Amino acid sequence: MSLSATPPPGARSDWTIPQAWDSYTAAEHGVWDTLFARQTAMLKGRVSDAFLHGLDVLRLSEAGIPDFGELSERLTALTGWQVVAVPGLVPDDVFFDHLANRRFVAGRFIRRPDQLDYLEEPDVFHDVFGHVPLLADPAFADYMQAYGAGGLRAIRFGALEKLARLYWYTVEFGLIRQRGDLKLYGAGIVSSFGESIFALDDTSPNRIAFDLERVMRTDYRIDDYQQSYFVIDSFEELRRQTADADFAPLYGQLEGQADIAPDAILPSDRVLNRGTQRHARDRPR
Repeated sequence: MSLSATPPPGARSDWTIPQAWDSYTAAEHGVWDTLFARQTAMLKGRVSDAFLHGLDVLRLSEAGIPDFGELSERLTALTGWQVVAVPGLVPDDVFFDHLANRRFVAGRFIRRPDQLDYLEEPDVFHDVFGHVPLLADPAFADYMQAYGAGGLRAIRFGALEKLARLYWYTVEFGLIRQRGDLKLYGAGIVSSFGESIFALDDTSPNRIAFDLERVMRTDYRIDDYQQSYFVIDSFEELRRQTADADFAPLYGQLEGQADIAPDAILPSDRVLNRGTQRHARDRPR
């Protein structure tokens, strides 16, 4: 996200652009298919049930880059959301307004074949494969809309940095406890082959029970795998903790507290299993 600015040439006033699905080449569709096959094979047993359900009901397993119009029809019927194309990162107020109105912004470009493992700017695979399946879950869909509305209020309070941490540690890099095991749900993890393995199997990162204030005080890194992951018990609980919270006094309270380093463990933290919950047959070879 960036500060507000004039839309680039060819973009509408809300920064959306046509997806121009017909302009994708066979090679670009092939990159999507390669990434999709690799990720779904590796995510078996690792990702939340809600994510797998979203892949199924939205028919994302169909070959090629999804057509946003067709995808939005299915998504709108389930939770009232739609997917809209944008040229890249958009201003904060534009981003939050789209979320508050149940529109998820997605880049239309896809990475090159030599960028399968790393890409600085989110592409259509990260945005659609990583984010959209969970928008088919009613509780998570409500959370995302509430986050957008909260973002518009945070602009007035000058608290975007604190709120961005909540998005980072939930929407992008969140873990969920499911039937006693830790599972992936954050888009930044599930769209990354390497971090999908690291987040559950490596013994180095902290896995900490979700606490709203703790999350909003915690710095994060954008140049490496995460040093701490926060674990929710359910999407409904996440929605309740955030949608029902009064953020105005919380922002004031956070203003007087020191930030927490990404790798820190506090005495009050409830630290969960560290890389021990996988079975041997699930480990990468």
